[in-house]
Amino acid sequence: MKILLVEDDKTIASGLEYSLQQDHFSTVLCHDVASAKKVLAEDIDQFALCLFDLSLPDGNGYELCKMAKERKDIPVIFLTVIDDEVNVVMGLDMGADDYITKPFRIRELLSRIKSVLRRYHKPTQAKAIIDIDSVRINTLEGKVYKNDAEILLTALEYRLLLIFGNHIGQVLTRNQLLEQIWDVAGDFVNDNTLTVYIKRLREKLEDDPQHPTMIKTVRGLGYKVGD
Repeated sequence: MKILLVEDDKTIASGLEYSLQQDHFSTVLCHDVASAKKVLAEDIDQFALCLFDLSLPDGNGYELCKMAKERKDIPVIFLTVIDDEVNVVMGLDMGADDYITKPFRIRELLSRIKSVLRRYHKPTQAKAIIDIDSVRINTLEGKVYKNDAEILLTALEYRLLLIFGNHIGQVLTRNQLLEQIWDVAGDFVNDNTLTVYIKRLREKLEDDPQHPTMIKTVRGLGYKVGD
C-alpha cells in the first residue's frame, strides 16, 4: 500500500519513511503544500492513505485534507505538535480520520494507520476452504482438519492459523501477527504469548513439531507458511 507523507522536518520525514517501508508500505514524500497538491491532483488514486503534518512552510494540512477528501474517499491522519482540542476538532470536522501528536512512538503510529485502513477497506470475499499442506481450514464452519481428521483449536490458535492461511507465501513479522491477534481478541497479547501460540499450533499441526515444515521461522524476520 502506498502512503502520501507530507512533512517539512526532513529528519522526522526520513525516519518515518524508513519505518513505513520496513512495515511494507511504500511512500511518496513531500515537504510542502505546493508539491503535495501537485501529487494529489495528478496521482491521488495510487494512494491508500495520507499522512499530513499540520504546520507546513507554505500552508497547512487542513487545505491538503480538504483537497484530498474532495477528490477521493481516502483516509487522512494529521501529524501535529499542537495538542490543542480546537485544532484537533477542526481537523476531524474537515474529514480527517485521526491525528497523532508529536513526539510519538512509531509503533503507535503504525497501529493507528492500520486501524484506519481496516475501517476503510471493505472485507473481501473470504475463501471457504484454505489448504496448507495436509491441513485444511474450513472458514465457513470455523474448523480445521489434518488428513481429514478434525483438529481442535482455541479461538486464538484458529485466528493465528487463519492469518497465516490468508497470507500464504508471505513473511509475517511478529509485530504484524501481534497487531492482528490483539485487534480481534480484544485482549493484550504479548510477545511471549505469541511464541506459546506458535508452539501450540506446531504441536497440533506439524508432523514433526521440532522441525516444522508448515509454519517456518524466517530468522530475523518472522514466520512464513507456504512458498
